[in-house]
Amino acid sequence: MNRIYPAFAYGDGPRMGCWWDQTCDAPDRAALQGDLRCDVAVIGGGFTGISAALHLADAGVSVAVLEERYVGFGASGRNGGFCCLGGGMLDDAALDSQFGRNERLAWRHAERDAIALVEDILIRYGIDVDRHSAGETQLAHRPRGYDAMKGQVAQYAENYGIEARLMPPDALEEEGMQAGFHGAITVSVGFGMNPRKYITGLASAAEAAGAVIYHESGVQTISGGANGYTLETPKGRVTADRVIIGTNGYSSEDLPRWLAGRYMPTQSSIIVSRPLTQSELGAQGWTSGQACYDTRHLLHYFRLMPDNRMLFGVRGGLLATAGSEARALQRARADFDRMFPAWHDVETPYGWSGMVCIARNRMPFVGEVPDQPGMFAGLCYHGNGVAMASYSGALLADLAQGKTPRYGYPQAMQRPLAKFELGRFRRAVMPVAYAGFALSDR
Repeated sequence: MNRIYPAFAYGDGPRMGCWWDQTCDAPDRAALQGDLRCDVAVIGGGFTGISAALHLADAGVSVAVLEERYVGFGASGRNGGFCCLGGGMLDDAALDSQFGRNERLAWRHAERDAIALVEDILIRYGIDVDRHSAGETQLAHRPRGYDAMKGQVAQYAENYGIEARLMPPDALEEEGMQAGFHGAITVSVGFGMNPRKYITGLASAAEAAGAVIYHESGVQTISGGANGYTLETPKGRVTADRVIIGTNGYSSEDLPRWLAGRYMPTQSSIIVSRPLTQSELGAQGWTSGQACYDTRHLLHYFRLMPDNRMLFGVRGGLLATAGSEARALQRARADFDRMFPAWHDVETPYGWSGMVCIARNRMPFVGEVPDQPGMFAGLCYHGNGVAMASYSGALLADLAQGKTPRYGYPQAMQRPLAKFELGRFRRAVMPVAYAGFALSDR
């Protein structure tokens, strides 16, 4: 494998303090041994790959999932658990300019349909994910952020067919959202969940449908073409008619080579507190169970979970060493203390990080890899992969069967990924970009 971060980023270190690992046992699975033949080989045991495997197996297709570590090891098993609108970073004006209004609406509808797909999966397969939160709330960290929200009400109505609810600054106390914000907007779709329980349940459903999942079976090389592919793992080999790549922020520059320079993994770090008492919640004035995020470019995302632990996440990490990991978690704690000063003495015993993935053209890609017939990929969800990766997996399952996708497949998702400047050294541009974001967030 040829990755752009040091080995530390892809090892156990960044997820050692992951709270989700304490909440749900996950089954061990054997590594691939020897030769295997299947219709579709899936690389990656996260939301994209496992969703694709489930939908393929449900259709009677023989499918094998090859995971380098174990199901949910990457971002799918350690994210913030926000099943919400999102997946791309282009605003309405950019979408209209590049694709036209109808395709902009098609993308917005896909965002909402992605949430509905996850809801359907949870119900159909009886997966308990500790669901909570009535939609999602964005909080304005500056007064002008709330002014902008007033114009977003019409946008939510046009794009998603939902009525967003504005909350002026003086309403936040009654809402149990006292943390120094200047107003908020709430949408009725989306919810919080335990992502480890979701990916574990999703994998169990895929296996029950007939998919085979292998742990410790990272793909080392892919060869072949229109007549089929051969995938080599440390102890085995898979021959498949078609291949799906679902590795997102944990991708490699050479699996396939087309990916080189076309995706950017960036760090997102999370801390989780011990359970808060009712008096502690009252002292801060934060009692809401809403899934929340703020208006910063380098945003904070946070939610009070059903057991009254507060989850608090930050974006913006660019390094991947033990030292940078510690500094990222220290920054998260410092931001937590500034936002919730009454909880300054509340312990946050859990802290970890993972890689989200962004694209140069700021939209996810789901489709056939250029010049590689029969090879498909889905990645770059911009930190909103719970819903959109699950949805992308369902699209990829249909595409790999040569079917017209049963779900909306907007042009914005079909456009191949563009290359970042500086290629393999593209991480060098990010400190400048993040410094600009930090200044604009003040």
